[in-house]
Amino acid sequence: MYQLEYPWLLALLPLPLLVWWLLPPYRQETASVRIAFFGEVTQAAGISPTRGAIVRRMNWAQRILAPICWGLVVLALARPQFVEPPIEKVEPQRDLMLALDLSQSMETKDFREPSGQLGGRVDAVREVVSEFVKRRTGDRMGLIAFGDAPYPLAPFTQDHQTLQALISGLLPGMAGPRTSLGDAIGLAIKMFQNSPAPEKVLIVLTDGNDTASRMQPNQAAEIAKQNGIVVHTVGIGDPNATGEDKLDIATLQKIAATTGGQYYFGQDQSQLEQIYQTLDRITPANQKTLSWRPRIELFYYPLGAALLLLIAYHFLAWIITGLLNRRGRQAAA
Repeated sequence: MYQLEYPWLLALLPLPLLVWWLLPPYRQETASVRIAFFGEVTQAAGISPTRGAIVRRMNWAQRILAPICWGLVVLALARPQFVEPPIEKVEPQRDLMLALDLSQSMETKDFREPSGQLGGRVDAVREVVSEFVKRRTGDRMGLIAFGDAPYPLAPFTQDHQTLQALISGLLPGMAGPRTSLGDAIGLAIKMFQNSPAPEKVLIVLTDGNDTASRMQPNQAAEIAKQNGIVVHTVGIGDPNATGEDKLDIATLQKIAATTGGQYYFGQDQSQLEQIYQTLDRITPANQKTLSWRPRIELFYYPLGAALLLLIAYHFLAWIITGLLNRRGRQAAA
């Protein structure tokens, strides 16, 4: 639609009339022929001397063009614009990071599928996490894989198809045989540093005990809390195992409690699906819709029209004056 940015400036339209009515005429004294016996001449002619004045008369073109040009200039000052349809942009208000344990123990086939058969832990994780990513259409998400060390697989992005492709290619042992849970949380904290989102959520899934981190998991949780990061922990290992394969439930619970998150334990694929459905429910979509309408300035059209009218008037006046002068000279000759 069309609109005026400063419509109140249209009140200037009657300004020339007010000036003409309220201000006195412009006067200018000019030299004239002086006659020593001027009084005698006027007395002999039977007239009384008065102030002399020359009032220039406006022609019909000036009477028409003057108000038109003034109206065009005032219209240009009011800044006419064409406002285009609104453009909306959805801005995520939450960044969500997934940290997945890909140590060698993830290939253990002790995860019962819905069909009743035993499958590998990594297969269940791939399927469940991929479905979780598919549902989180409004969040920016990132992906970390950790084993001997944590590795950033994807920065925060809304390209969820790429994330799903990365998740489908996860293999046990690709990050090393051991577990570095504390370092994985530390890497997530670093990736969250440049995040503009007001909400930051980290979901950590692991099936073993931390044996490779340089930073202790509890210390990493304290730093995450200071940076406003909520950490949810998901354990899928065997609490009764020993050594590297033992699931450290106490540490996972403490990490979650320190940061204001929740701890979950999944024994099979169905429970793991329920856990991620719960996480999806307790972290509902949080978005901010930004809307703006592009504006195209149109003030140069009325301003240009006023300028062209003035140029055309003076050009025609110059031509007409030249023709009249030529005729006058021809008549005198």
